[in-house]
Amino acid sequence: MTGESEKHVNDHADEAGAYSAGGAAYFKGSGVSGAAAGAQEPGAHADAGEAGAEPSGWAGAEAHEALQGRVAELEAENADVKDRLVRLAADMENLRRRTEREVKDARQFAVANFARDMLAVSDNLARALQAIPEGAREADAGLQTLAEGVELTGRAMQSTLERHGVKKLEPEGQRFDPNFHQAMFEIPNAELPNNTVVQVVQEGYAIGERVLRPAMVGVSKGGPKVAVGADANAAPAKPGVPDESSQDA
Repeated sequence: MTGESEKHVNDHADEAGAYSAGGAAYFKGSGVSGAAAGAQEPGAHADAGEAGAEPSGWAGAEAHEALQGRVAELEAENADVKDRLVRLAADMENLRRRTEREVKDARQFAVANFARDMLAVSDNLARALQAIPEGAREADAGLQTLAEGVELTGRAMQSTLERHGVKKLEPEGQRFDPNFHQAMFEIPNAELPNNTVVQVVQEGYAIGERVLRPAMVGVSKGGPKVAVGADANAAPAKPGVPDESSQDA
Protein backbone atom coordinates (compact mmCIF):
# COMPACT_ATOMS: atom_id res chain seq x y z
CA MET A 1 0.00 0.00 0.00
CA THR A 2 2.85 2.23 0.71
CA GLY A 3 4.37 1.85 -2.69
CA GLU A 4 1.12 2.49 -4.44
CA SER A 5 0.52 5.56 -2.41
CA GLU A 6 3.89 6.94 -3.27
CA LYS A 7 3.25 6.22 -6.94
CA HIS A 8 -0.11 7.92 -6.75
CA VAL A 9 1.44 10.92 -5.14
CA ASN A 10 4.19 11.06 -7.74
CA ASP A 11 1.67 10.81 -10.52
CA HIS A 12 -0.23 13.76 -9.07
CA ALA A 13 2.99 15.66 -8.72
CA ASP A 14 3.93 14.97 -12.34
CA GLU A 15 0.45 16.01 -13.47
CA ALA A 16 0.65 19.18 -11.43
CA GLY A 17 4.05 19.92 -12.92
CA ALA A 18 2.70 19.34 -16.37
CA TYR A 19 -0.13 21.68 -15.67
CA SER A 20 2.27 24.20 -14.21
CA ALA A 21 4.54 23.98 -17.25
CA GLY A 22 1.57 24.26 -19.55
CA GLY A 23 0.25 27.21 -17.63
CA ALA A 24 3.62 28.93 -17.73
CA ALA A 25 3.82 28.33 -21.44
CA TYR A 26 0.30 29.65 -21.77
CA PHE A 27 0.98 32.75 -19.76
CA LYS A 28 4.25 33.16 -21.56
CA GLY A 29 2.46 33.01 -24.84
CA SER A 30 -0.06 35.44 -23.58
CA GLY A 31 2.71 37.81 -22.56
CA VAL A 32 4.30 37.67 -25.98
CA SER A 33 0.97 38.33 -27.63
CA GLY A 34 0.34 41.15 -25.20
CA ALA A 35 3.79 42.57 -25.88
CA ALA A 36 3.16 42.36 -29.60
CA ALA A 37 -0.15 44.03 -29.15
CA GLY A 38 1.48 46.63 -26.93
CA ALA A 39 4.16 47.18 -29.52
CA GLN A 40 1.49 47.88 -32.09
CA GLU A 41 -0.39 50.36 -29.88
CA PRO A 42 2.21 53.19 -30.11
CA GLY A 43 2.01 52.98 -33.88
CA ALA A 44 -1.70 53.12 -33.65
CA HIS A 45 -1.47 56.16 -31.40
CA ALA A 46 1.00 57.72 -33.82
CA ASP A 47 -1.39 57.15 -36.69
CA ALA A 48 -4.16 58.63 -34.62
CA GLY A 49 -1.93 61.67 -33.88
CA GLU A 50 -1.12 62.11 -37.55
CA ALA A 51 -4.76 61.82 -38.39
CA GLY A 52 -5.55 64.50 -35.78
CA ALA A 53 -2.80 66.81 -37.06
CA GLU A 54 -4.76 67.50 -40.22
CA PRO A 55 -7.89 68.81 -38.41
CA SER A 56 -5.61 70.95 -36.21
CA GLY A 57 -4.04 72.52 -39.33
CA TRP A 58 -7.44 73.34 -40.80
CA ALA A 59 -8.49 74.96 -37.54
CA GLY A 60 -5.32 77.13 -37.54
CA ALA A 61 -5.96 78.24 -41.11
CA GLU A 62 -9.53 79.17 -40.28
CA ALA A 63 -8.36 81.12 -37.23
CA HIS A 64 -5.77 82.94 -39.38
CA GLU A 65 -8.37 83.81 -41.97
CA ALA A 66 -10.74 85.03 -39.25
CA LEU A 67 -7.93 87.20 -37.81
CA GLN A 68 -7.14 88.67 -41.22
CA GLY A 69 -10.83 89.40 -41.74
CA ARG A 70 -10.99 91.15 -38.38
CA VAL A 71 -7.88 93.20 -39.22
CA ALA A 72 -9.40 94.23 -42.56
CA GLU A 73 -12.63 95.17 -40.78
CA LEU A 74 -10.76 97.29 -38.25
CA GLU A 75 -8.74 98.99 -41.00
CA ALA A 76 -11.93 99.83 -42.88
CA GLU A 77 -13.49 101.18 -39.68
CA ASN A 78 -10.34 103.23 -39.00
CA ALA A 79 -10.42 104.69 -42.52
CA ASP A 80 -14.10 105.56 -42.09
CA VAL A 81 -13.44 107.27 -38.75
CA LYS A 82 -10.50 109.18 -40.26
CA ASP A 83 -12.66 110.33 -43.18
CA ARG A 84 -15.35 111.48 -40.77
CA LEU A 85 -12.81 113.39 -38.71
CA VAL A 86 -11.45 115.10 -41.82
CA ARG A 87 -14.95 116.07 -42.91
CA LEU A 88 -15.78 117.27 -39.42
CA ALA A 89 -12.62 119.39 -39.31
CA ALA A 90 -13.53 120.91 -42.69
CA ASP A 91 -17.08 121.60 -41.52
CA MET A 92 -15.80 123.23 -38.34
CA GLU A 93 -13.40 125.41 -40.34
CA ASN A 94 -16.21 126.48 -42.67
CA LEU A 95 -18.42 127.17 -39.65
CA ARG A 96 -15.66 129.25 -38.05
CA ARG A 97 -15.18 131.33 -41.20
CA ARG A 98 -18.91 131.77 -41.70
CA THR A 99 -19.35 132.79 -38.07
CA GLU A 100 -16.52 135.31 -38.33
CA ARG A 101 -18.08 136.76 -41.49
CA GLU A 102 -21.51 136.94 -39.88
CA VAL A 103 -20.08 138.60 -36.77
CA LYS A 104 -18.20 141.08 -38.94
CA ASP A 105 -21.33 141.85 -40.96
CA ALA A 106 -23.37 142.19 -37.80
CA ARG A 107 -20.89 144.67 -36.38
CA GLN A 108 -20.70 146.59 -39.63
CA PHE A 109 -24.40 146.68 -40.50
CA ALA A 110 -25.92 146.70 -37.01
CA VAL A 111 -26.27 150.50 -37.20
CA ALA A 112 -27.78 150.44 -40.69
CA ASN A 113 -31.37 151.07 -39.58
CA PHE A 114 -30.32 153.69 -37.06
CA ALA A 115 -28.07 155.42 -39.60
CA ARG A 116 -30.86 155.39 -42.18
CA ASP A 117 -33.15 157.16 -39.70
CA MET A 118 -30.45 159.69 -38.85
CA LEU A 119 -30.11 160.59 -42.51
CA ALA A 120 -33.53 162.22 -42.28
CA VAL A 121 -32.20 164.48 -39.52
CA SER A 122 -29.20 165.37 -41.65
CA ASP A 123 -31.50 166.18 -44.56
CA ASN A 124 -33.57 168.48 -42.34
CA LEU A 125 -30.45 170.34 -41.24
CA ALA A 126 -29.47 170.81 -44.90
CA ARG A 127 -32.97 172.02 -45.75
CA ALA A 128 -32.83 174.51 -42.87
CA LEU A 129 -29.67 176.04 -44.31
CA GLN A 130 -31.16 176.10 -47.81
CA ALA A 131 -34.24 177.92 -46.49
CA ILE A 132 -32.18 180.95 -45.42
CA PRO A 133 -32.62 183.67 -48.05
CA GLU A 134 -29.55 184.70 -49.95
CA GLY A 135 -27.78 187.60 -48.24
CA ALA A 136 -29.81 187.28 -45.02
CA ARG A 137 -26.95 185.74 -43.09
CA GLU A 138 -24.66 188.67 -43.77
CA ALA A 139 -27.31 191.16 -42.78
CA ASP A 140 -28.28 189.50 -39.51
CA ALA A 141 -25.52 188.55 -37.08
CA GLY A 142 -27.88 186.35 -35.04
CA LEU A 143 -28.97 184.44 -38.11
CA GLN A 144 -25.35 184.05 -39.10
CA THR A 145 -24.54 182.52 -35.72
CA LEU A 146 -27.55 180.18 -35.96
CA ALA A 147 -26.58 179.06 -39.44
CA GLU A 148 -23.03 178.37 -38.33
CA GLY A 149 -24.36 176.27 -35.44
CA VAL A 150 -26.53 174.26 -37.84
CA GLU A 151 -23.60 173.72 -40.17
CA LEU A 152 -21.42 172.60 -37.26
CA THR A 153 -24.12 170.14 -36.15
CA GLY A 154 -24.40 168.75 -39.69
CA ARG A 155 -20.64 168.26 -39.95
CA ALA A 156 -20.53 166.54 -36.56
CA MET A 157 -23.31 164.20 -37.65
CA GLN A 158 -21.51 163.38 -40.89
CA SER A 159 -18.31 162.68 -38.96
CA THR A 160 -20.18 160.38 -36.58
CA LEU A 161 -21.76 158.46 -39.44
CA GLU A 162 -18.43 158.05 -41.19
CA ARG A 163 -16.87 156.76 -37.97
CA HIS A 164 -19.46 153.98 -37.99
CA GLY A 165 -18.80 153.05 -41.63
CA VAL A 166 -21.42 155.24 -43.32
CA LYS A 167 -20.04 157.21 -46.28
CA LYS A 168 -21.67 159.82 -48.44
CA LEU A 169 -21.79 159.04 -52.15
CA GLU A 170 -20.34 161.61 -54.50
CA PRO A 171 -21.71 160.60 -57.88
CA GLU A 172 -21.53 163.94 -59.65
CA GLY A 173 -19.44 163.58 -62.81
CA GLN A 174 -19.45 159.78 -62.51
CA ARG A 175 -21.16 157.26 -64.73
CA PHE A 176 -24.70 156.45 -63.63
CA ASP A 177 -24.84 153.29 -61.52
CA PRO A 178 -28.32 151.88 -60.84
CA ASN A 179 -27.00 150.03 -57.80
CA PHE A 180 -26.16 153.30 -56.03
CA HIS A 181 -28.02 155.99 -57.94
CA GLN A 182 -31.64 156.73 -58.73
CA ALA A 183 -32.23 158.78 -61.88
CA MET A 184 -34.91 161.41 -61.39
CA PHE A 185 -34.67 163.26 -64.72
CA GLU A 186 -32.49 163.68 -67.79
CA ILE A 187 -30.58 166.79 -68.80
CA PRO A 188 -29.72 167.24 -72.47
CA ASN A 189 -25.97 167.69 -72.81
CA ALA A 190 -24.10 166.70 -75.95
CA GLU A 191 -20.68 167.41 -74.45
CA LEU A 192 -20.87 164.73 -71.73
CA PRO A 193 -21.11 160.98 -72.28
CA ASN A 194 -24.60 159.63 -72.10
CA ASN A 195 -25.86 158.67 -68.59
CA THR A 196 -23.37 160.83 -66.73
CA VAL A 197 -24.51 162.22 -63.38
CA VAL A 198 -24.67 165.99 -63.72
CA GLN A 199 -26.82 166.97 -60.74
CA VAL A 200 -27.48 165.54 -57.28
CA VAL A 201 -30.97 166.15 -55.91
CA GLN A 202 -30.57 164.17 -52.70
CA GLU A 203 -27.37 162.81 -51.21
CA GLY A 204 -26.87 159.07 -51.19
CA TYR A 205 -25.10 156.99 -48.57
CA ALA A 206 -23.51 153.55 -48.38
CA ILE A 207 -22.38 151.44 -45.46
CA GLY A 208 -19.46 149.25 -46.44
CA GLU A 209 -20.29 147.93 -49.90
CA ARG A 210 -24.04 148.09 -49.36
CA VAL A 211 -26.14 151.02 -50.38
CA LEU A 212 -27.89 152.64 -47.44
CA ARG A 213 -29.80 155.13 -49.52
CA PRO A 214 -29.40 155.69 -53.26
CA ALA A 215 -28.51 159.15 -54.46
CA MET A 216 -31.26 160.89 -56.41
CA VAL A 217 -29.58 162.37 -59.47
CA GLY A 218 -30.12 163.91 -62.85
CA VAL A 219 -28.23 162.33 -65.77
CA SER A 220 -27.07 163.65 -69.12
CA LYS A 221 -28.71 162.76 -72.39
CA GLY A 222 -27.69 163.18 -76.01
CA GLY A 223 -23.95 162.75 -75.64
CA PRO A 224 -21.80 159.92 -77.01
CA LYS A 225 -22.55 156.47 -75.66
CA VAL A 226 -19.84 154.79 -73.63
CA ALA A 227 -19.18 151.22 -74.69
CA VAL A 228 -19.01 148.53 -72.01
CA GLY A 229 -15.44 148.30 -70.74
CA ALA A 230 -14.36 151.49 -72.53
CA ASP A 231 -13.74 153.28 -69.23
CA ALA A 232 -11.56 150.52 -67.76
CA ASN A 233 -8.56 152.89 -67.68
CA ALA A 234 -10.53 155.83 -66.39
CA ALA A 235 -9.64 157.62 -63.19
CA PRO A 236 -10.77 155.90 -59.98
CA ALA A 237 -14.12 156.84 -58.60
CA LYS A 238 -14.46 159.44 -55.89
CA PRO A 239 -14.47 158.38 -52.24
CA GLY A 240 -17.73 156.69 -51.31
CA VAL A 241 -18.53 155.63 -54.87
CA PRO A 242 -17.51 151.97 -55.46
CA ASP A 243 -16.32 151.16 -58.95
CA GLU A 244 -17.89 148.38 -61.04
CA SER A 245 -15.34 145.79 -59.86
CA SER A 246 -16.54 146.10 -56.25
CA GLN A 247 -20.24 146.14 -56.94
CA ASP A 248 -22.40 143.31 -55.67
CA ALA A 249 -23.91 141.02 -58.28
